Amino acid sequence: MNPRNNHRLILFPHPFQGHMNSMLQLGRILYARGFSITIVHTNFNAPDPSSHPNFAFQSITDGIDQSEASTLDTRGLLALLDVRCAVPFEECLREIVSSQGGDAAPIACLISDSMFSFTCSVAQRLKVHALVLRTAGAAFLYIATIFPVLKEKGYVPVLGSRSEEAVKEFPPLLVKDIPAVDPQKPEVMFRILDNLIAVIKDSSGVIINTFEELEHSDLASLREVLSVPFFPIGPSHRFCVTSPSSSSQAEDTDCISWLDKQPPKSVIYVSFGSLAAMSEAEMLEIALGLADSEQPFLWVVRPRSVRDPEWLEKSPSHFLKALEGRGKIVKWAPQKEVLAHPAVGAFWTHSGWNSTLESISEGVPMLCMPRFADQGVNARYVSDVWRIGVHLNGGLERENIARSIKRLLAEREGAEIRERALVLKEKASISVRQGGPSYQALDALISHILSFK
Repeated sequence: MNPRNNHRLILFPHPFQGHMNSMLQLGRILYARGFSITIVHTNFNAPDPSSHPNFAFQSITDGIDQSEASTLDTRGLLALLDVRCAVPFEECLREIVSSQGGDAAPIACLISDSMFSFTCSVAQRLKVHALVLRTAGAAFLYIATIFPVLKEKGYVPVLGSRSEEAVKEFPPLLVKDIPAVDPQKPEVMFRILDNLIAVIKDSSGVIINTFEELEHSDLASLREVLSVPFFPIGPSHRFCVTSPSSSSQAEDTDCISWLDKQPPKSVIYVSFGSLAAMSEAEMLEIALGLADSEQPFLWVVRPRSVRDPEWLEKSPSHFLKALEGRGKIVKWAPQKEVLAHPAVGAFWTHSGWNSTLESISEGVPMLCMPRFADQGVNARYVSDVWRIGVHLNGGLERENIARSIKRLLAEREGAEIRERALVLKEKASISVRQGGPSYQALDALISHILSFK
């Protein structure tokens, strides 16, 4: 622990769980480097202060009621939060700024999630320096910078499109990898990405959860196009080895003792993140595909991940029988601990950025099933650029699922993928060690913050 440096940071996370986790990880990293940390947060998906006793917490009203949270799609909720949080956030930051003095450490800067479009302009009005945290990878952010070009060339898909057409200007992407627009409300996606680029350009720098050896060319492109400092400090969770869980859902730690009984590299871990939802028909195909794979599996079926809350109890009896002794279903799992377990041989993932980095950090091959947002780009990089996983090509059907799992866990191709994944794991580990690229980026970030006057 470094001595306190008498500087305070105001952190404003987005309330979606993956974003919240990343900001709290950053807070722990910077607290360990001597900063005092104040978390300003929405009431929606609020963090638990008792899990972070070294931080101060201040809430703002967001006006999101439970019915809106449950009925809006992800993009709609992003847009609504961006509108409703602007005034309450400015009032809160103004109050914090006006209360400086006395025993309170002076504010060094604000660090806000890049999905809020208003934070940098608010900070400028209050004469506070502002950085942004980007919780997705560099490749997707670069795609966001060229989105107008992709739109002009007809590459931007509509929801439901699964076009295999190649994006010639940006190999190896396919059209289906690019975020789709809702044909009824196409302006929502364009506005979100326009706001993202604008807030980054207005900031004093971007903290990004990736590392140089993983995305060097995309980081170089971003530095050139956006002309702001970038600080790639990932995988950020590797700086927080003993950090408490930031999950908003209770983790089932019993699954670790179940994993202890499984052979090495035999288990397929299945988790589709905190937002993706499936139909009952899709869940049935997943269930039967897992059963037919004849591999042990640990499957996260979180509440509201399927429309029928009693789906599991209604599952076919022959699946439940096949599950006996070979599979385990939990509502939520301690993912980093699961991925680090020697029994886990592959990760069937929605390809969210946090999950992708956590899998890379443990050298676990991935079976990718992207659903929305940046996930298509992440999955394409996993399969075609880094070559540490495969796409679930051929559709969400039980025969295809079983065949894909066997490719990773029981065939020579899977062994070759694992070898490449272990090489990338070592690069990720080196990156956060003293003297490594991410460690140096963290040092540069701290010097940058302390240079603000």
